Amino acid sequence: MKHPDLKIYDTTLRDGTQGEGISFSVTDKLLITERLDQFGVDYIEGGFPGSNPRDITFFNEVGKLKLRHARVAAFGATRRAGVAAAADAQLKLLLGAGTPVVTIVGKTWLLHVREILRTTPEENLAMIEDSVRHLVAQGREVIYDAEHFFDGCKDDPDYALRTLAAAQRGGAVNLTLCDTNGGTLVDDLKEIVGRVVREFGGENVGVHCHNDSGLGVAVSLAGIAAGATLVQGTINGYGERTGNASLTTILPNLFLKMGRTAFCRPNLTQLRELSHYLDELANLRPDPKAPFVGASAFAHKGGLHANAAQKVARSYEHIDPATVGNRTRVLVSDMAGRSSVVMKARELGFDVNEQTPAVKDVLDELKRLEFEGYEFEAADASLKLLLARWLKVHAPSFEFEGFRVIIERRGPESSLVAEATVKLKVNGKSMHTVAECVGPVSALDKALRLALEKAYPAIKDTALSDYKVRILDSRRGSNSRTRVLIETSDGEEIWGTVGVSDNIIEASWEALRDAVEYKLLREEEKAKAGGGTAKH
Repeated sequence: MKHPDLKIYDTTLRDGTQGEGISFSVTDKLLITERLDQFGVDYIEGGFPGSNPRDITFFNEVGKLKLRHARVAAFGATRRAGVAAAADAQLKLLLGAGTPVVTIVGKTWLLHVREILRTTPEENLAMIEDSVRHLVAQGREVIYDAEHFFDGCKDDPDYALRTLAAAQRGGAVNLTLCDTNGGTLVDDLKEIVGRVVREFGGENVGVHCHNDSGLGVAVSLAGIAAGATLVQGTINGYGERTGNASLTTILPNLFLKMGRTAFCRPNLTQLRELSHYLDELANLRPDPKAPFVGASAFAHKGGLHANAAQKVARSYEHIDPATVGNRTRVLVSDMAGRSSVVMKARELGFDVNEQTPAVKDVLDELKRLEFEGYEFEAADASLKLLLARWLKVHAPSFEFEGFRVIIERRGPESSLVAEATVKLKVNGKSMHTVAECVGPVSALDKALRLALEKAYPAIKDTALSDYKVRILDSRRGSNSRTRVLIETSDGEEIWGTVGVSDNIIEASWEALRDAVEYKLLREEEKAKAGGGTAKH
């Protein structure tokens, strides 16, 4: 790789945590810091020192980490009006954080100077310069965040540029132009960044953008194209309101489309894993529609598309998915043709081609089931079981004989209780189990497991992780057909199953039955691959 020409600044731990529903513990923040360092970002902004016990603890602990490349930054504002920098309480906290880098935000828009800070334009310039100079004198590398810079530049460009000059006189190593309200359009931002680059030098300019207009990534890329050499953003676009510019989209565009480089460029294949790691710690489900890293980013549903992608991947894929740690997926539906079924079957581990006799029968069955309301895009496990049955490579591990569910309230003050009875035949032996839970689906799930766990101990490792219900035709009211999607996990893999019926309990049973049957199929495959036998 040629010498890196860009710096990547991650603000997930500060700006990202201001997003609705985003919260990280101290342990989470330390783990994220280590993971971002491993990925190769240049700067990691940790938060506001002293603003809350969590960030105080984080800054006390982060200095103990042995980071390989990234430099941690503490974030705060310039000194207060009329207070000497050395006496300013917040600047003392920034220095007390002990980070090698300090990022301070200053006002560039006269509206904020006069109406928010309630000070004079000249005092604001002094606040910026004094604060930067004081921090630099204490041995800190200072990045200056020019808040509301693009709004300020539209209002009074000369004053906005004077604020940058004040920060540079103080010794700031980078002047980051912030589109704080997220309202600047691409052409406007590119023109303004170009002017700043001409005046201050691109090696000294960065961009920090928000997604309020849906353009966070686009304007960030425009800023780099205009000459900026540092880009700020968050993993997965976390951030307040509609989020910050997403580094998980910015980075592959910079490296794969624009030919730019940064220290983390060699680790781009880890991008999807990094994205999911952050979602896991944030307790969020990964966005399947996320560019580059989403599950749907390289998914093909139409038969013609899937056929073409099978022959020449780039005919329907703008990059090789592997470059960002993703993969091609085929979605099988009533739009599918033989090529789609073959590609999906191969993806799921079956050795088939378009001449395999069962392929046409599978295709016809899929289209019939989709007409009845089944959907397999999020239910690969049910689809794999269907293929295994038609291709005659797997026999069911148990026979279904019947189930019953009773819901009752045992006394006027008691809660509802669901009781489920399940009858199965396992290895030729009839099993009759009963279980109680607060809901009918959980009771069925528990009774099914009780019937199978003795013969198949691996079932004990699985747990239902998500349950979704979709009414397929609401015009029929309470008689509407229902589709149930279930996700199950064994700690190593997550799989989806589907059931459809006029009765929600039966639809749930179908999905539950497929969930455990898929686990047993996987155990069979592992045993065959290892030359052993499945756990019975």
